[in-house]
Amino acid sequence: MTKNSNLKRRIRERSARTGESYAAARRSLIGPDEPEGRRITIAVAQAALDDDPRSTQQLRSAGGRVRRLIAAAAAAGAALVLFPEGALTSPTRRGMSVGVDDREADWSTVDRAAVAEQLSAASAAAAEHRIWAVVGGIRLAEDGGRPANALFVFSDEGVLVDCYEERMLSHTKATLLYRAGTRPVIFDVAGVRFGCTLGMESHYPELFSEYERAGVDCVLFATTGLSQAPGVFAVEAAGHAATNSYWVAYAGGVGDEVSPSGVVAPDGGWAARGEGGESVVLAELDTAAGRIARDWRRVARTALSATAEG
Repeated sequence: MTKNSNLKRRIRERSARTGESYAAARRSLIGPDEPEGRRITIAVAQAALDDDPRSTQQLRSAGGRVRRLIAAAAAAGAALVLFPEGALTSPTRRGMSVGVDDREADWSTVDRAAVAEQLSAASAAAAEHRIWAVVGGIRLAEDGGRPANALFVFSDEGVLVDCYEERMLSHTKATLLYRAGTRPVIFDVAGVRFGCTLGMESHYPELFSEYERAGVDCVLFATTGLSQAPGVFAVEAAGHAATNSYWVAYAGGVGDEVSPSGVVAPDGGWAARGEGGESVVLAELDTAAGRIARDWRRVARTALSATAEG
């Protein structure tokens, strides 16, 4: 109480001496108010990807890899772990089209029981290790039609909270492989708000702007990378973090065509980055980081929109 009273007295004295307002005098003495944030440690997994959902052996191998990394992330103290696109299975057009590039994928031979088995096992691992797990895979259609390229969101109780389906598909995915998703997915962990993106969606800034308007603190982006332009998705992820002043978690596979997994801070710099090979990368998120810039940019964008409309 005495400390607070002394501060107020000093502010009033400065205001009287300089003619500054009370608020200006306070900023001069103690600096601008910093927003109070929430902190959470997250992990991003970097893992090899298997491409044949018809192979029971491959599906079980991929599932074991996911469970191993869930355990590693939890042991390191993470509250959430993000996996790459296709961590449970990452089908290719050539593999699913029986070697013919321009043929519709044949999903009739997928080992549906093994796919379901590995999803259930990932859910159980999340519950066992008390960690949220966001895992890439395919969401099979009950009618046997095209699946969705998906991110399964498991809570730390092993509950499937939601499932994000890639909305902005590549030409190949849209014409030969998957059905497109229709909605964003947002969920909260310990008071921190996350949004999901997938595949090549870093090419679409409107999705990242949509999450900023929804008050998301961190966008989770899972991908297999882009072999024609290695590293471009990671560059775009960093750009989205900087322009929206929020965190972006980037998860990719293992290989020369994929940038190392990591976490981008709201200033666009990498807060944590993998070095290649199977691993988990950890970063502590602070929702106060970038908040002042984010709030101001909202004001500026609103003013610009009003000017344009006028």
